[in-house]
Amino acid sequence: MQKVIIFSAPSGSGKTTLVKHCLETFPQLSFSVSCTTRSPRGEEKNGIDYHFISPDEFRTRIAENAFVEYEEVYNDKYYGTLKFEVERIWEENKTVIFDVDVKGGIALKKYFDDKAISIFIMPPSIEELERRLHLRATDDAETIVNRVAKASEEMSYKDQFDEILVNDDLQVAKDAVVKVIENFLAS
Repeated sequence: MQKVIIFSAPSGSGKTTLVKHCLETFPQLSFSVSCTTRSPRGEEKNGIDYHFISPDEFRTRIAENAFVEYEEVYNDKYYGTLKFEVERIWEENKTVIFDVDVKGGIALKKYFDDKAISIFIMPPSIEELERRLHLRATDDAETIVNRVAKASEEMSYKDQFDEILVNDDLQVAKDAVVKVIENFLAS
């Protein structure tokens, strides 16, 4: 059966670090590159980290029904999962791994149903989340304030996910996520 693994979390929870660990651990996984209208951060590269496109191009693709799911997170800041990304990975006989925001994760789980496992990565606390965002140094102060405010709301959705992992200790979180994925792939 074609399967998908969905990772969601508030920004700064360590989700991307855990996804990268899974990709290194499981050669049968392949990363689904999301589409966004936001500008690249840090060392992000088009086609590798995201497909970076304009808001007008994003809206055109919505009209063409090119997305499995999408959301306008902030005004003109869209994120979405392109259908061709999932098809490309399944054609390689691999399992898709997603790194998406919380609402995207819920939408993907509904779309893929029993083909999917959804994993919510929790920060140990809002204070720790804010500290991590400052340390990451990829966002300005206003963006961090917005992300911290959004995190509280996003954490209220955690019970809609199959698994909830608290990323308090990175190695413990890595070990836990490997066990979850091993069980899912074996099922």
